[in-house]
Order: sequence, then C-alpha cells, then structure tokens
Amino acid sequence: MSAMNAERLSQRLLDLELITPSELQDIWGTFGRRNVEGEEFLQALVRREALTNWQVDRLKKGDNTGFYYGDYKVLYLVGAGTFARVYRAVRKGTDEVVALKVLRNRFSEDAEKTAHFMNEGKMGLELRHPNIVPILDVSSVRTTHYLAMEFVEGGSLREFVRVRGRIPPDEATRLIMDITNGIRYAWQKGISHRDLKMTNVLVASSGTAKVVDFGLAAGHTAEGNQLRTVDYAGLEKASGAKKDDARSDIFFLGCLYYNMLSGQPPLSQTRDRVERIAKQRFINITPINQVVADLPAAVVTVVNRAIELKPERRYQTPSEMLIDLRHLYERIEGKDFKTRERSAVANTVSDKSSVMIAESDPNLQDKLREAFKKFGFRVMLTRDPKRAVDRFYDPQDIPDSLILDAETTGEAAIHAFNQFANEERTQDLPAVLLLSPNQKHLAEKANVNEYRRILYTPIKLRNLRDTLESLLGHVAASAEQEG
Repeated sequence: MSAMNAERLSQRLLDLELITPSELQDIWGTFGRRNVEGEEFLQALVRREALTNWQVDRLKKGDNTGFYYGDYKVLYLVGAGTFARVYRAVRKGTDEVVALKVLRNRFSEDAEKTAHFMNEGKMGLELRHPNIVPILDVSSVRTTHYLAMEFVEGGSLREFVRVRGRIPPDEATRLIMDITNGIRYAWQKGISHRDLKMTNVLVASSGTAKVVDFGLAAGHTAEGNQLRTVDYAGLEKASGAKKDDARSDIFFLGCLYYNMLSGQPPLSQTRDRVERIAKQRFINITPINQVVADLPAAVVTVVNRAIELKPERRYQTPSEMLIDLRHLYERIEGKDFKTRERSAVANTVSDKSSVMIAESDPNLQDKLREAFKKFGFRVMLTRDPKRAVDRFYDPQDIPDSLILDAETTGEAAIHAFNQFANEERTQDLPAVLLLSPNQKHLAEKANVNEYRRILYTPIKLRNLRDTLESLLGHVAASAEQEG
C-alpha cells in the first residue's frame, strides 16, 4: 500500500466508492500534478474531509470490505461490544448521518443471537419518541446483519457520570424524567425494556437523555435472558417476583437515578454471575441519603420508592413515577412546568426562535435550513412528520413552531398537523402546512385555526418566514394576556 502512487490509489478509491469523481478532480487541482506519493495523497484527502483516518487505516491494511453496509458508508468506529460494533456512517445519496450497529461475524450464523439482534431492530421500528433512539432501518445482506439508528452526538450516561461525578439534583431529575418518559411510551406500546443500565442511555450534547437497545424487550429463551439480563433475573429471584415482571424496569430506573445523584451504582459491581444474582446484593444497597447527606428529602423518597425490593411497594408504572418526578422538579426549580413552557414561547419573538421542519427532500432541507438560519431561527429537521410532532414532547428543548411539507411527505403531514392541533401540549403552538396546488383537496382534512395556517407552494421563503413570525407574535400576545 505504501508504495502505491496516488494515481493508482485514486482508482481504487473510486472503485470502492469512497470518493466521488468531483472530489478526486478537486484534489488533483490542489496538487497541480499527478506524480504524488500515496501517503501524501491520502493525508490531503483526510484534511479535506473526503476520507477519515479510520478509512485510511483500513486501506493501508489492504482491506476491500467493511467500508459499506448496504447504502451506508462507514466513517469510523464508535464503539464495540460483545455482540456488535457501532459505527458512524452516512446514507449514500443523502449524506444522512446514522449510527450503524453491525452484528459481529462470529454470531451471524447463530440463530438465537441473530434473532436477539433483529428483535432489537423490530422493536425500535415501532418506537418513535424524543427520549428513545429511533431505529431507521433493519437489514441483512447474506450473513451480515445491521441496524441503522439516529446518531446521537454525545455519549452514554455512564460516560457522562464518569466525567461529571455526582450530578446535581435538578439536572439528575431532569435526565431521569427523560428516561422515564421514554420507558413510559414503550410501556404504552406494551413493551418493557428488560435491560436498563447506564450504557443503554445516551445523553445528547443538547442535554436530552435517550434510551437505546430494546433487544430484550419482547422476551427470549431462558438461556438468552441469562446471558444478557443477569441483574433483572437476580432482582426477580431476590424479590420473589414472577419472571419478566415489567416492574423490574422501575427498579432499574431508580438505580439510574441513584447512580446519577451519588456518582456510584447502588448495586455492588461484579462479573461473577453467582454474586450478581445473590439476594444480598439487592438487600444491601446503602441508602442514598447515607451516600449523599445533603439531598432534598423529596429526592430521597422518590429514589427509595423506585428501588423497593418488593415490586408491589415500588411505583407500579413509569407514569406514576413520572408524576412524582415532575412535582419534584417543579419544587427544585421553584417553577411550574406549564408556566415555564408558555413563558418560553412568549419570548420567542424577541429572542431566537426555533422551528421544527418536516421535509423529505434533501435539497429543500438544505435551502430551508440556510434560509431560516439567515432569518435568525434555530432549525431542527426531520424527514418524518410524526417524528417532528414527537419532538415537542422533549421537556428540555421544545421547538417554538412547526412546518410540515405535505408536497414531499404526503398525507402523513396532514395526520401530524391534526395531531399537533389536538394535543393539549401543542394546540396553542404555531404550525404551517405546505400543500402543492394539486393537493388542494387535502386542505379540507386539515384542522386550521388562529394558530395554524395552510400555505401553497411554490412560496417565497420570506413569505413563509413572515407567516411563521406572525403566528409566533399571536401566540406571544395571547400568553401575555393570560399572564
């Protein structure tokens, strides 16, 4: 590889589809010649972000595979576990960034391991919530199995606590509310997680917590459960609960909360399976107020109820736990949730507004992003209208307004627009539905009022901006009158 000159190397890169002809033309232009050493050529591509160091390392080893899985080009390795590796990748043609989880080769022909892995994907396809990492694609190519997920900029909750140490009660409560909210949504779908732990929660750079890895949610053979859910099995044995008791999720929600508040796990850490399922491990949890002496009493109460050994003494559902967490957070913050949310909307006209846009055309996404940024908006984008509406259930970062382009996303935009109008949380927030001229018949299906409008394409982006700002101003005025 080191002896290969740039011209031969460039052909290999084109054959592997790691660079495009236009990128190659650009790099030749920077050199002004073709007589270039391979190493110099590769480093120039890395500097221009046409290649990653991970890709270069594989090229130097002579690898011709592993750069693509289906339509996904791998950029670099994010992490590796016992069963799978996770890569940062981009979807060919759209450059959408995803996390690509690939089952290790040695398990690809193991029917049970493969079923476990594909089950994670199937569960994830059903779950669309701001506090759950969504699965976007589940695929197999011969004996290679992989899942494409939303790429969350950030790290696991374990890494977050390792870096930060003890998390202050207000922040820990906000994060556990996120996690509990995601689990509540899954429960409403009839799905319990069965593997809640610090590494199965991601904390985005925005501060939002998202649950990942629902691979055990639908249940497996006893052998499979023993392999991956020893802690759950130990808890249920120690508490006398039935196997696969859904309330075990509540206990481990409490463990996550305890870990954040104290900086240490409530359960003794060991790899020995016998020790992990021992009853004393669950009985001998040091009370959190002995670990952190200055915690508010209400925080201690919530933690203790969540980690009660007997399941009937715990919170019985995530919804029940979330009610107490919300009251607790309001007491810590000294504010009411609805007041805070409405006041945030009331200030959007004078401060930087945020808009959630559902648009499936990548070119239009780029135009909308740049245009609204120029207008002073903070822009969030998704291709899925339902996911756009779900984004308004993130208690930490609620967008101020919504734009749905039915011309590119179809009738799903109408359903999302009407859901937005009917939900108590969003019915007073502004929304704009874009219809093409040949979709005028859909207008009668849309629930319009003083807070939501229909506009027809083609439309100037400035007119779209003016409409949105007018609606935001109306919301702000209404909020001020109510105040």
